[in-house]
Amino acid sequence: MSDVFEALQNGLVIPAHPLALTATRQLDERRQRGLSRYYLASGAGGLAVGVHTTQFEIHDPQVGLLEPVLMLAAEEMDRAEQTGGKRLVRVAGICGDTPQATREASTARDLRYDLGLVSLAAVEDKSVAGLLAHCRAVAEILPVFGFYLQPSVGGIELPVEFWRGFCEIENAKAIKVAAFDRYRTLDVLRAVAESGRSDMALYTGNDDNILLDLLTPYEFDVAGERKQVRFVGGLLGQWAVWTHRAVELLQQCHDAVNARSLEPQWLKLAAELTDANGAIFDVHNRFHGCISGIHEVLRRHGLMEQTCCLSAEECLSPGQMEQLDRIWAAYPHLRDDAFVDQHRDEWLRG
Repeated sequence: MSDVFEALQNGLVIPAHPLALTATRQLDERRQRGLSRYYLASGAGGLAVGVHTTQFEIHDPQVGLLEPVLMLAAEEMDRAEQTGGKRLVRVAGICGDTPQATREASTARDLRYDLGLVSLAAVEDKSVAGLLAHCRAVAEILPVFGFYLQPSVGGIELPVEFWRGFCEIENAKAIKVAAFDRYRTLDVLRAVAESGRSDMALYTGNDDNILLDLLTPYEFDVAGERKQVRFVGGLLGQWAVWTHRAVELLQQCHDAVNARSLEPQWLKLAAELTDANGAIFDVHNRFHGCISGIHEVLRRHGLMEQTCCLSAEECLSPGQMEQLDRIWAAYPHLRDDAFVDQHRDEWLRG
C-alpha cells in the first residue's frame, strides 16, 4: 500500500462523490457509475465516497445505501485501474459512534478502501481524549484520514491539542481541513508542523479558499526552527464539479510552487473560484443548498437527472438558481463543457 500513500503525499484531486438519485429518491446506479467514470476520466487520483457530499444519511442502516454506494465506486475504480494502470486512492467516509465507525471501517476495508475519512460529530465523548480514542479505534482497522468539518454543516470544533494527538497515531496518514476558517485551519497546520510528521498528507477541504491553500507556504516556529508545511491536494465537494479543470489547476499550482513563482493571475483566479463556490454551496443561506447546488451543476452537464437529496428538506434555496446562472455565465473558463460533452454518453452507458 506504500504506493497509495506516496501518491497521497505527492498531492491529488480527490472529488467528494455525490449521490445520484431518481425522482423517487432511489439510487440511480447508471448515473452513479457515470459520475465515477467522469471523475476518473478527468484525471482524479481517487474518490471519496460516503462523505458529506454523498449525504450522511446513507450511513443510516434503515437507508441501507452505504455498502452499495461504496461498492459501485470501488468497481469503477477497479475498472479504471485495469485500463489505465494507475493505482487510485480510495477514501471511505466513516461516521457514527465508535461501534458504528469500526463496523463501517471494516466494511470499507473489505471493499478494499485505503483510508477512512473520520467524521467526529456523533462521538459521544467530545473531550480531546475521547475523540482521539475514537480515531485510534478506527485506525486499528483502517488507515485514517483526519477531517475538520466546519460546524455550520455538522462538524465540531477541534482544538490544536486534538490535532497534535492525531498526528501521534501511527496509522493516521492524512488530514482534510474543511474548517472554512483561517484560524482553525492554522491550528491544524501548526499541529502538524509541531508533530514532526513529514509524512502527513495535508488536503484542503476549504472550498472557499482552494487555490490560496494550495499555493501558500505555511511556516511555524518549532523549538527555535522554522518548519514549513503545505497543502498538497484537495478532497473537495467543489471538485465534484468541473473536475477536469480542477486536475489542470492542481498541476499548475504544483508547478508554481516548484518554480517559486506566484503570478498575479492566480489571485484573480482564486477569487473567481471562490465566487463560483459561493453560489454552488449557497453560502448566503448558511450552506442549506450546498449539496443540491453541486447536483444542479452536474444536471446542467447532463451527468445527473435530478437534484433531489434523500432528505426532502435538502434542496436549492430561494435565489440560489439565479446565483448559479450568474456564475455560470461569468466563469466559463472554470467549467468542463467540451470535455463532458465529448464523453458523457460513454460514461452513462450501462
